[in-house]
Amino acid sequence: MEIIIGLVIGLIVGGAIAYFIFGNKAKEQDQTHQAEAEKTLAEAKLKADKILSDAELKAEKTFAEYKDKQEAFKKQKIAESREKFARYKEEFKQEKAEELVELREKREALKEEQASMKEERAGFKAELDEVLTAKEGLKKREDEIQNRKRLLDEEIDRTRAKQEELDNQHERFTLELEKIASLSQSDAKQRLLEEVRAKSESEAISLRRELHEQAKEDAAKDARKVVINTIQRMCAEMTIENTVSVFSLDNDNVKGQIIGREGRNIRAIEAATGAELVVDDTPETIVISSFDPIRREVARLSLKRLVSDGRIHPARIEEVVNKTRKELEQGIKEIGQKTVIELDIHGLPADLIRMVGRMRYRSSYGQNLLKHSVETAHLCAVMAAEMGLNKKQVKLAKRAGLLHDIGKVADEDSELSHALYGMQLAEKLNENAIVVNAIGAHHDEIEMNNIISPIVQACDAISGARPGARREILEGYINRIKELEEIAKKHEGVNSAFAMQAGRELRVMVEAEKVSDQHADELSFKISQEIQETMQYPGQIKIMVIRETRSVAYAR
Repeated sequence: MEIIIGLVIGLIVGGAIAYFIFGNKAKEQDQTHQAEAEKTLAEAKLKADKILSDAELKAEKTFAEYKDKQEAFKKQKIAESREKFARYKEEFKQEKAEELVELREKREALKEEQASMKEERAGFKAELDEVLTAKEGLKKREDEIQNRKRLLDEEIDRTRAKQEELDNQHERFTLELEKIASLSQSDAKQRLLEEVRAKSESEAISLRRELHEQAKEDAAKDARKVVINTIQRMCAEMTIENTVSVFSLDNDNVKGQIIGREGRNIRAIEAATGAELVVDDTPETIVISSFDPIRREVARLSLKRLVSDGRIHPARIEEVVNKTRKELEQGIKEIGQKTVIELDIHGLPADLIRMVGRMRYRSSYGQNLLKHSVETAHLCAVMAAEMGLNKKQVKLAKRAGLLHDIGKVADEDSELSHALYGMQLAEKLNENAIVVNAIGAHHDEIEMNNIISPIVQACDAISGARPGARREILEGYINRIKELEEIAKKHEGVNSAFAMQAGRELRVMVEAEKVSDQHADELSFKISQEIQETMQYPGQIKIMVIRETRSVAYAR
């Protein structure tokens, strides 16, 4: 605006200067020039007014546009600020909700801990009452002892006088006895000590055995009650699985297609699955053999698809086996998830869930590992509840029961036992320390440090030792029977030993001349202790020592 006004003023000043410069010449020229100059000046003024008016209109228009843009920019910033405020408000609400959820969880945990502390406080109070009662009894007992002590002091004073008299008489009697028996006092004392020592040793062994049996009976009462209640509340199937799978055919003509030209199809199946196919004279049957049950299952499902499809050649075999293996892996995950959901176990890592699914295709002495683990988990939960543990400990017991044999289905082989290897896997996956100890200690390979570990060990034995649950390998069974008999035979005086009732009873025949009746009783106790310390076996073993005396005479 100021630039335009400056231009107009410059034009006016320039016109005036031009007028004065050419004024002298105008005087010399005709008066007509003066009129033209005035006309030119008037036109210049009109143009300047017009330019000034246009400039003002343009300036007003520009100012209005600037004002509209400023209002639009202001509205845009306000809208952005409102949107940002709404977003921040929503984020704050979400964070607040998460904090409230976390606070609720902490509150629940504190409630559980408070309930546990109340139970412990009640137990402490009961113990304190027992201690106070015992203290009152001790005080009464102390008063009685003081009275007895006073009476004993009086009795001692009376007996001292008699003792002096007896000592004098004893010396006289001793001298007379030594003369009569021709035996010194020290020799007689030595013989007496030997007889007393032999008798004391025999009585000590008998007493030890009686105390041991009494302690076992007392401890077994409560344990038997808990175990019986647990077993009665658990309904389990009796299943035996084989180490081979049998694939049935509609007719024997399919065997030729499975074998293929020069055996290439059967070799392709064995190479792809890692299982051995046994095709013999058995009608309409193919036996699938492998130590790995997952490989057997892949081979069985692949054969089923190939036979139903009818196209059997190496390329098709590889395609079907790969597809079957992927579907089986997915099925394994689903089995693990279903098992965890049925047992109501939460927060289990994905790797452990997959291993739980793999248990479905693994057996131990003919017993399906998944059924054994699920059965052990239920038994652990019931036994923990029977023992009065809290809900958290019951859930941990169930979790440890499910995972106790997880080392048997690991992806990698290890030189460690399945218990220690399973413990390492669980510890690596950040499993609870109580569960980790229960896994590693259920075969006594590490020390137990909590109440859950012996529960898992007991329930594992219950599930594996019940009738029909397992089928022992013949060689292992024979070795165990031989070991039982050898333990008994190495004792002095044993003539022979026989393991009866599938190793649940051991009959020991002893020589009557070398082993007395009392020694036979002690021998059965020693053999039972040695078997208990050196062998692993389900249930219990009865040791029966038989001593027979025969008196023979001939009448001639």
